[in-house]
Amino acid sequence: MNFFDWLKPGIKIKRWIMMGMLGLSVLILGMSKLLYRAIPDRYSLLYAYLGILGLIMIYSSLRLFMKSILGLIAGTNMTGQINRQRIGNLLYEQRLLVRGPRIVAIGGGTGLSTMLRGLKEYTTNITAIVTVADDGGGSGVLRKNLGMLPPGDIRNCLVAMAHTEPLMEELMQYRFKSDGDLSGQSFGNLFIAAMTGISSNFEEAIKKMSDVLAVKGRVYPVTLDDVKLYAKLSDGSVVKGESFIPEEAIKRGAKIEKVYLEPLNPKPLEDALFEIDNADCIIMGPGSLYTSVLPNLVIKEVAERVKKSKAPKVYVSNIMTQPGETDGYKLSDHIKALEKHCGELIDYVIANNGTIPEPYFEKYRADGQNMVEIDKENVRGGISIIEEDLVYINDKGLLRHNTQKLANTIMKLILKKVFPTNRRRILDYYYLSERVKDKQREVK
Repeated sequence: MNFFDWLKPGIKIKRWIMMGMLGLSVLILGMSKLLYRAIPDRYSLLYAYLGILGLIMIYSSLRLFMKSILGLIAGTNMTGQINRQRIGNLLYEQRLLVRGPRIVAIGGGTGLSTMLRGLKEYTTNITAIVTVADDGGGSGVLRKNLGMLPPGDIRNCLVAMAHTEPLMEELMQYRFKSDGDLSGQSFGNLFIAAMTGISSNFEEAIKKMSDVLAVKGRVYPVTLDDVKLYAKLSDGSVVKGESFIPEEAIKRGAKIEKVYLEPLNPKPLEDALFEIDNADCIIMGPGSLYTSVLPNLVIKEVAERVKKSKAPKVYVSNIMTQPGETDGYKLSDHIKALEKHCGELIDYVIANNGTIPEPYFEKYRADGQNMVEIDKENVRGGISIIEEDLVYINDKGLLRHNTQKLANTIMKLILKKVFPTNRRRILDYYYLSERVKDKQREVK
């Protein structure tokens, strides 16, 4: 980062330098005039005042300058070799992220946390609104034994949005492998459980956890109520419990017709509603349609706030169908299921048009999964479909969304549909545009 980079708009450093220089000029003017007059006269008090004013301006500029520097450094991951060039680049990048778009991501599961990893490269103004209907695995055990809300999906989102050491991330995701009571339980879940024990409520515990992990953004449970997810199947049966729904649907050979929460009208978190109201873009998914995305949106007030928002509403479609949930579903079926529960609330759909390497595809097909077909002809008018090759195979051979391409696609949509409508955000547009170009070159 050279000298001229510090002069770019938005860094919030130039103003304090200019203020300090002005204060120095005022101090010199006042003191020189005061010293020039051997005999005090009626102007001496004025020049003394100018000298004092200059000192105050210099002190204030130094204090505010350091506050800006420390505020920027606090949002960076200052590891490895530190030099002037690297510090300058980190400070500039942090200022860019602070001016990024306000994004609300609604969902749960692996899909949501995967997307968040990409979005945090463009903005720190991210809010993840996460389902708390999970009742399986380690989260289910803690929920049953401690009476707390399930921490699993929230833990994944916190780790995905953290700006911290890789060792800390590895620690949060570590699962105990012993044969004892902790077998299969993640350290991160236990950490949240302990934090809940020393906090007034689950929300406060998450905020404290965010501070520990240096999370740049916010993670909110959609509600603090102890909710249970129910599903009505096509054979008329009702299944209780998020973890049992797909299993029971497969066992009965039935499809899911409707999901709902008990109690029927849980109170959504006010902070979550506030973020929806002030979002630049609202994203639903990716994730399990009936057990990750819809458990948030079947809360009436959440769906109503999403529909009322003027921000673009984006649904990120899954790449594959899921056994027991979306068997045989095409893209239009996913959209219809969402809107059957919540009404028309989607403006854009981001869907995968890439192909999966045959050895991996065969493995998923053996499990009863198929790629979600993009059937544009069956999608209602008013919804724009954005197609992109989003296929990514991780080091464990698992299919995931390509987080970089997905985030880049979302940001290009925001550049096109959000910032041009607000002239006061021309600097935000400039920063995001430059960021998108840089990241797009990295993706390629």
